[in-house]
Amino acid sequence: MPEEFKIITNLFDVDNLQDINIYKSYDGYQALEKALQMSPDEVIETVQESGLAGRGGAWFSAGMKWSFMPKDAPVPSYLCVNADESEPGTFKDRQLLENNPHQLLEGAIIASYAIRAKAAYIYIRGEMWEELEMMEQCISQARDAGLVGKNILGSGFDLEVYTHPGAGAYICGEETGLMQSLEGKRAEPRVKPPFHAQKGIFDCPTTVNNVQTLSYVPHIINQGADWFKGIGSERYPGTFIFCLSGNVKKPGLFELEIGKATMRELIYDYAGGLYEGRELKAVIPGGASTAPMTPDQIDIVMDPSNFLLPGRGEFKGMFGTGGIIVMDDTVCMVDALLNLMNFFAHESCGQCTPCREGCPWTRDIVWRIEHGQGTAEDLDTLMEVADNVAGFLSPRYSTICLFGPAFSYPIQGFVETFRSEFEAHIEQGCCPIHQDKSIKVLG
Repeated sequence: MPEEFKIITNLFDVDNLQDINIYKSYDGYQALEKALQMSPDEVIETVQESGLAGRGGAWFSAGMKWSFMPKDAPVPSYLCVNADESEPGTFKDRQLLENNPHQLLEGAIIASYAIRAKAAYIYIRGEMWEELEMMEQCISQARDAGLVGKNILGSGFDLEVYTHPGAGAYICGEETGLMQSLEGKRAEPRVKPPFHAQKGIFDCPTTVNNVQTLSYVPHIINQGADWFKGIGSERYPGTFIFCLSGNVKKPGLFELEIGKATMRELIYDYAGGLYEGRELKAVIPGGASTAPMTPDQIDIVMDPSNFLLPGRGEFKGMFGTGGIIVMDDTVCMVDALLNLMNFFAHESCGQCTPCREGCPWTRDIVWRIEHGQGTAEDLDTLMEVADNVAGFLSPRYSTICLFGPAFSYPIQGFVETFRSEFEAHIEQGCCPIHQDKSIKVLG
């Protein structure tokens, strides 16, 4: 199996890395010094040449995204850091905030310089209160060191950095919903256009990047675009943090070169495999909004270009955010889908009718099936509602943001792949998995 290739997790074992002096002893903020000797356009060009793509799930070029920002806007420009990690099964950003917060801060300052931002807002999920306090300490240390504030390192570049706690809303992971929340408004996604490079927070040009994406930036500036391009796959260079949880012996984070390991290796080599006597039943490959995979599909190489979304690959599935949830043969697929639907129904902002009505409707149908009250027509209704919200793995969706596909894709994926199990629930009037007394579920 390929060895881990640690770039942004390389210093996770260093104690007290939130202390700026310790971070500096590991060459911290050297990339910022180097970036400030370049022009903003040169920084953007370096990041664009590196091939760095956003690690929040869309996999869009980070450098190209920065290039959309106006150079001589009559109003201030802003950077928003999306640390509102809310996708079930995904827990890498929290670890990056906890174990190497200055790495993110340095990347955010460099990105702000490149897009000519006057302020950066680090939007942190409300439950991550310790990480928020830690980031505020890091910002204070950076300000005392002349790395935040007026005339940073004598370059003439001014930047203020602020933290902003969220309220635990999944919808704030969507860029425009995040900006609405930052403005003190109800977190509802905005219609696009206008796009936020022209009209973002406070009606000013704005770029939104997630934690993992910005954490790579100091390394790219220090090592160069060619160095980063030489890692990972040709289309998607670099590394990626995979989060493995569920029915595995060693759940955790694993940073690997993109395109070097298969899903099978991730499950059985890195995460230690399943518990004795258990068989693999399904894998959610990239967070709760991705459809499940079956055991015969896990030899796929984990590269976004192999997946239909986002790389238009041959595999009919989504790469997602790297949140891999492993399910063994003790897991009821109807119950697993119900768990996801409870989450999505709770988190819908209610702005769009397909989500506001569709989420609880489909949740209730799945609940009936799981509790022995389903009918033969329920599965067709379930699939019809989900398809009307968003065609499976297609660009067709009827909502303002991607929350519609986020809840409809799992429905269609679970029912299509495990239809016989759903039908068994309906025919037997109970959950056959939970009624099987031979299955011993670990407590």
